[in-house]
Amino acid sequence: MNGKMHSETGAFSSDGMRAEILNPFVHKLELDNTYDKIKTAIFTVILLPFRVIVICYLIVTAWFLACIGLYGLSEEDLRRKPMTGWRSKLRFSILSLMRLVVVVAGFHRVKILGTEHAPSDRREAPVVVIAPHSSFFDAIAIVCLGAPSVVAKADTARLPFIGQLINYTQPVYVWRDDPNSRANTIKEIIQRATSKEDWPQILIFPEGTCTNRSCLITFKSGGFYPGVPVQPVTIRYPNARDTVTWTWEGPGALKLLWLTLTQVHSSCEIEFLPVYYPSEEERRDPKLYARNVRDVMAKALGVPVLDYTYDDCRLIAKAKQLGIPSAPSVREVAELRAQLGLERSQIELHLIAQGAARRARWLGAEELARRLGVQPAADDAQRLAQLFTQPSSGLIYFPDYLLCAAFLMTQHAPLTQLLSYAFKLYDSTGTGRVNAATFEEIAGRCLGLCQEDAHNTFGQADLDEKGWLTYDEFIAFAQKKSFFSFLFACESAPKSKSQ
Repeated sequence: MNGKMHSETGAFSSDGMRAEILNPFVHKLELDNTYDKIKTAIFTVILLPFRVIVICYLIVTAWFLACIGLYGLSEEDLRRKPMTGWRSKLRFSILSLMRLVVVVAGFHRVKILGTEHAPSDRREAPVVVIAPHSSFFDAIAIVCLGAPSVVAKADTARLPFIGQLINYTQPVYVWRDDPNSRANTIKEIIQRATSKEDWPQILIFPEGTCTNRSCLITFKSGGFYPGVPVQPVTIRYPNARDTVTWTWEGPGALKLLWLTLTQVHSSCEIEFLPVYYPSEEERRDPKLYARNVRDVMAKALGVPVLDYTYDDCRLIAKAKQLGIPSAPSVREVAELRAQLGLERSQIELHLIAQGAARRARWLGAEELARRLGVQPAADDAQRLAQLFTQPSSGLIYFPDYLLCAAFLMTQHAPLTQLLSYAFKLYDSTGTGRVNAATFEEIAGRCLGLCQEDAHNTFGQADLDEKGWLTYDEFIAFAQKKSFFSFLFACESAPKSKSQ
């Protein structure tokens, strides 16, 4: 893949074959040699200011033209009918300015491939599907495709200057916090895609979140509900150093902007694939349609497909924040448990209640499988054991596995429930009392506290200086501290993992 990335976990491709690939929500980028550091420092002084000044001038000018073009139009007007007349012609001037922004930013080599597959009439392919989605620099594709109507998060409308430019494409906004957002978005996409009016093409990034381009994750099916032909478009950044990828875990937007704008030049490739015409079965089943289009695009890109979603991204981030064992692999653990039937049986909760982790804390792979009631020889069972095997001993710390499983089964319940399981798992005495060292272990694995903070918390909660705490005593202490309010919040379950 482009740039320098490091593997964190393997995962399954949709056909069940092993694909040892990167966690799609992680990107690591460092200037790791003196030459790169010196070059970046020099261009930060002599190149970055020039580019920033010119880019700001061009964007402000484009924003000013967009404000003129949008003057007198309400949000409802933008959604009701396409722009016509002078407002439509003004789009060309705005686009010309934004194309200059792309050049000034260093993307002198935006290569457009497969143009013979681009339809001459938007009615031939009313929807454009772009993947992989990995960066805010993907806006280059929007500019190069003539500013089609984008499907975007509603928050983007409030971005300074950029918000008005996006509004000029007459976008379809997605309100993630609105329970009716998905239905309303699909309805609006269907109306535009099947309309006889001269709407721009609708552009969607069906993955719904940014990845590191190591794979194509689950395509949300909202853009496929109209059942109309779609134009698949792939985007690549074939640069020596990947300074554009913006994922859940990795460099922030400002760092990426800085490192990209201090490159002498950057490359981007946009490729039109043949228009995809859905079969009758695909028209009836938007999820099937989305999967099949994803397969075509993945084959063109030469990457695997993985059934990861935005919710999986949140799940991994939450597990890491709390310190859950094997947090980077928690999505794969969930899939393995489902394939082994553990998600349905929830046998781990029975093992926790029985105190199984006290009787045997360190297990081999075969013993873990036996306790879980699965076949040790099964590939899924072996992979599950591998994710929790300690390299130093070749054994699995049973409480860690059970805590990770409990986290997956209680992820939408208050954290107090997970904490109650942790007290049982890491209390080797079975008395319900944990000393300072054990509490530090618990706090590091499901509260996200460092050792020092955990030690101080134990000292404050142990008011009588007994040298131990029970679960109830800690909860009574936590209820009085605003810092621990997150323990008592209940996270609502997502409506769907695929849209």
